[in-house]
Amino acid sequence: MIKVPAVTLIFWIIKICATTLGETGGDAVSMSMNLGYLVGTLIFAVAFFVAVFVQIRAKAYHPLIYWTTIIATTTVGTTMADYADRSLGIGYAGGTALLFTLLMSSLLIWYRTQGSISVDTVSTTKTELFYWITIMFSQTLGTALGDWTADSAGLGYLGGATIFAALLTLVVAGYYWTKISRTFLFWAAFILTRPLGAVVGDFLDKPFDKGGLALSRYSASFVLLALIVTLTLIFERKPANRAHHI
Repeated sequence: MIKVPAVTLIFWIIKICATTLGETGGDAVSMSMNLGYLVGTLIFAVAFFVAVFVQIRAKAYHPLIYWTTIIATTTVGTTMADYADRSLGIGYAGGTALLFTLLMSSLLIWYRTQGSISVDTVSTTKTELFYWITIMFSQTLGTALGDWTADSAGLGYLGGATIFAALLTLVVAGYYWTKISRTFLFWAAFILTRPLGAVVGDFLDKPFDKGGLALSRYSASFVLLALIVTLTLIFERKPANRAHHI
């Protein structure tokens, strides 16, 4: 039984909302609540492990469980990347390079072990573990990459969002007008939606003098969560189909 959703337009809309929520929610706990990046990471790490355990134990695809797990990966990814980049002092470039290496290593080991990294093969406990570890690395990488683009590269939040949106547009073009591997395109899009969500989330809640809209992190997180739940309940019904190699 495949326990991940079919990859549709709604899937990508919810994914972007979830990655944006990961940024605003992660910042709400670590910054607005003044708990710090380490404590925030520990809190969200517990949520992540619980969510993955429930997801793996489930006997069938349950949309709310799946997207809860995705949100858990985005929030822990946000605080973990911020802790590594800022508290440990390795910087955005260093954090991006480290996490990219971990992500590529996860995909390589998954492929060498299972023979495929396609989402329509996620039907056993082992492949699910590879799937969620890879996603966690991609979500953490996205935060570091988004911050590096917006801050260190000097593009700002809107500039960073424009760059990642343009790259996603190229992935969509590749899907419709080329024969590039659908599996490659899926993971490219999956990885790119995270830094897009990161810079959009920062744009929503950062102060005016830093280029943001200075919205409440709590309010932004609540609205995004409500939107995710609504879209999930209305549209997310079916798991991925083995007949479609994404």
